[in-house]
Amino acid sequence: MNELQERVQTLIAEACRHPAGSPQRQRRLTQVIRLISGRLWKENTAYYQDALQQTWVYFCRNLCEATTGRAYDPEKANVVTWLNAYLKRRLQDGYIELQKQRATVASSPRASADGQPLDPVDMLPARPDVPPLLENVRAWAESDHQLTCIHLTDHPHITCQLLILKRLPPETPWKVLATELGVPIGTLSSFYQRQCLPLLREFGKSQGYL
Repeated sequence: MNELQERVQTLIAEACRHPAGSPQRQRRLTQVIRLISGRLWKENTAYYQDALQQTWVYFCRNLCEATTGRAYDPEKANVVTWLNAYLKRRLQDGYIELQKQRATVASSPRASADGQPLDPVDMLPARPDVPPLLENVRAWAESDHQLTCIHLTDHPHITCQLLILKRLPPETPWKVLATELGVPIGTLSSFYQRQCLPLLREFGKSQGYL
């Protein structure tokens, strides 16, 4: 085992000693992600980023406990090998889904007047309980551990949790966010539309908001 592997295994052991969702575990998971992200399988496909984000969610949910799959077992494989196996399965899923999309005519997504996808918050009907609704969305975004695992490639600090909270009314303009985070507007917006809005929609539907 080389020095990097030893460091990663130490961080994993430390992370798993803390409760799921705790700041202590999250800090160590973020450190592990930074250390191993450059060692994961890479390929130039349209669905790679989606597969990669699914892999990071799987990592956060199953590293210490079996939540959505078998828990990581360091006796069987190092964490990079474990994640690469999962990532390649998700890439296979992405390839199959792409073939299905090419074989059928996809329905157009709902869009605003300027052609941009509608934010679920914008589609919510105006009604007296809007403040409690936004409070509920904010509370969900602040507490859902999955949102902290999904981040912009090479930027572990730019998570879906961060962007969803920033874009809730009164929303922070993309230009301001781009300046604060040091990332182009298009990159931030694309990541938000592809990775974060689907989770926001899912939550809205589960609560009967959409």
